[in-house]
Amino acid sequence: MRLIPAIDIIDGQCVRLTKGDYSTKKVYNENPLEVAKMFQDSGIEYLHLVDLDGAKAKHIVNYKILETLATQTSLKIDFGGGLKSDDDLRIAFESGAQQITGGSIAVKNPNLFESWIYHYGFEKIILGADCIHGKIAIQGWQEESSLEVLSFIDAYTKKGIKNVICTDISKDGMLQGPAFALYKTILNKNPDLNLIASGGVSDFEELPKLKALGCEGVIIGKAIYEGKITLKALEQFQINSN
Repeated sequence: MRLIPAIDIIDGQCVRLTKGDYSTKKVYNENPLEVAKMFQDSGIEYLHLVDLDGAKAKHIVNYKILETLATQTSLKIDFGGGLKSDDDLRIAFESGAQQITGGSIAVKNPNLFESWIYHYGFEKIILGADCIHGKIAIQGWQEESSLEVLSFIDAYTKKGIKNVICTDISKDGMLQGPAFALYKTILNKNPDLNLIASGGVSDFEELPKLKALGCEGVIIGKAIYEGKITLKALEQFQINSN
């Protein structure tokens, strides 16, 4: 199971929100590169980079930070937030993203999102299935749709999607544990899916449980920044998993 630390960007700073609420913003570091290098030095290979300014603006904003992290670290970066057009996608990949995550666009403009899958290949495109009360949420989690998360994922697996990040928004930033039951249900229905768990990870003991469920990866944010899970423990987990 891949360990994927998260860096969320607002105004060029490394921040975390609670349940996607911008008013809960907490700045952890003013230098995202410093944080990324800290991850890299601990043996981490992957990074989930979210452009929260872009999510609000509905177009890519922090591509220069993406470019800096991509050129000055060896981290494999998946990038999301505000990707709404072919031009946004081109900028993201030209700035060094290995993969992109599309959530709102997959709801609001499925034809465009499908064209990205076919043009770039399913290995480059991650479906963002962020949900609350079992329904997909969009626009930086500010808006709840009528789409059921299981049906949403099923529909896109039929269109070739292999990689899905699923965040239970009610868990995000709460440090009360991830949505184990939801992930178990998703993987029972789609056993070949590369499911990346996101939201709520609060202590190290949850990681083996997610691995046992069959999650391909896990995104860890606030638990690292608040010292609930040490980078040393993550490094050891990777060594033991290899």
